[in-house]
Amino acid sequence: MTTEIPSAGLRALYAERDWAATPLGDPAGWSPALRTALEMVLSTQFACILLWGDEFACLYNDAYIDVIGDKHPAALGERAVDVFPEAWHDIGPLMEGVLGGGPSFRIDEAHVPLHRRGFLEDCWFVYSYSPVAGPDGVEGVLDIVVEITPHVLTERRLSALTRLTTALVGVESRDELRRVARKLLADTPDLPAAEVRLPGGDPEAEPAGTDLPAAPPAGARPDEAGVVVAEVDGGRTAWLPLGTDGDDAQLVCRLSPRLPYDADYRDYLQLLATVVTEGLTRIELLASERARHEQERHLSLALQRSLLTPPAAVPGTEVAARYVPATETAQIGGDWFDAFPRDAHALVLTVGDIAGHDSEAAVTMAQARNIVRGVAFAVEDSPGRVLEVLDRALERLDVATVATAVVAHVDQAPSQVGTGRWTVRWSRAGHPPPVVLHPDGSTSLLDTGGELLLGVDASVPRADHVLLLEPGSALVLYTDGLVERRGETLDVGTDRLRATLTGRQDLDADALCDLLVDGLDVREDDVAVLVLRV
Repeated sequence: MTTEIPSAGLRALYAERDWAATPLGDPAGWSPALRTALEMVLSTQFACILLWGDEFACLYNDAYIDVIGDKHPAALGERAVDVFPEAWHDIGPLMEGVLGGGPSFRIDEAHVPLHRRGFLEDCWFVYSYSPVAGPDGVEGVLDIVVEITPHVLTERRLSALTRLTTALVGVESRDELRRVARKLLADTPDLPAAEVRLPGGDPEAEPAGTDLPAAPPAGARPDEAGVVVAEVDGGRTAWLPLGTDGDDAQLVCRLSPRLPYDADYRDYLQLLATVVTEGLTRIELLASERARHEQERHLSLALQRSLLTPPAAVPGTEVAARYVPATETAQIGGDWFDAFPRDAHALVLTVGDIAGHDSEAAVTMAQARNIVRGVAFAVEDSPGRVLEVLDRALERLDVATVATAVVAHVDQAPSQVGTGRWTVRWSRAGHPPPVVLHPDGSTSLLDTGGELLLGVDASVPRADHVLLLEPGSALVLYTDGLVERRGETLDVGTDRLRATLTGRQDLDADALCDLLVDGLDVREDDVAVLVLRV
């Protein structure tokens, strides 16, 4: 597809502008250097602006309009100091240096707050200033810009989610959770104030107030995600339910006045609420465990399964999972599975195994699973990148363990919707390779080589692999307990798995799960199985 450059709208603005009323004067007097540079700027699809003359008059292209927002169209031809007064103390001296004969340069991850949506917004850019020379010296400055605000916000929000997830894994009471969450959220730049409100807590354990409103104003209604956002006392506040059964628990957050409340911001709040909710769920399970004094095996199994929420599907797919504990141990295992939608045509599937059979393995499993969830929402098209971030998180959190995992992104391109075909992108870290059951009943082993385990070397890049699933196919992810037996090679167990699946293309996802686990007798290790049918 071709795009008119510049657009008809911008072309008309240039034609209609009263240039004689600007620092540039009548176009008939514009220098050849200005005309040549402007033609180059208008013909590129990168965001560019020319800052011309001693007063740095602004001339820019269509792509730059997205950078300056509602400053356009008034900015066209005006002095940069009048267009960017909020940033002039930072950018003005740099422009003057280049115009005065200094060299060109580039700045990475520059924080440049801008008034562009009706408020002073935190923005980050990679940009460069280069001199534009004429016969008599430098006449202007060329600025090429790439906005990286979404990248910066995603990175710092992932960091906050990781810290919160890690801190809440070990809490043992609701009051402790409230204190820990409050302390960590106070260090989050996207939230000037936040608190977890838990009815029925110890009044003496209640932290000092944050001056957050007690309740939304009358008439405020939740959106489709259950989030209430309202202007109170001159600032935006969000209320999110924490989703514990029969509880009025809430996460209440003051939103940053320097960021737009968009879908990414809302998703971040929901992920924070999910992490806190899962912390509350774990606390409730532990409290129930202490109260009932059941046998160690039954308690351990209840905790393990509480951390493995039912897998989700999207239209056009079936997803089923099973977790089966080992019969030779009463301890908690580190196996996990997860399946959750990113949108109406995209799923994330994960299966992993933390080394060990104890409470530390379960805690690490919960950490890893929740980190994968948060990262997968941000790193949409690269399972390998998800595993890289997980590996670094485990290293930086000083988690002294090794683990295996496979992450798969299953989605439909617009051209595939309605065809029954789905694309799978997957990456694995030391994990048994997935198996595909094809519509004709044959099977394939997605063995792409011995990928390195997690927890060995976090600097190792992870590769992505792509496969097209035809209608009626099934993708099987599993942990090694399904195929490993004493006295057997792994190849024998893998061949047995493929033989079990061969010719069973008539079974749905649930039936395939039952087929795989019902034949297990003595289980030397925990088993997690996740099956996707398309």
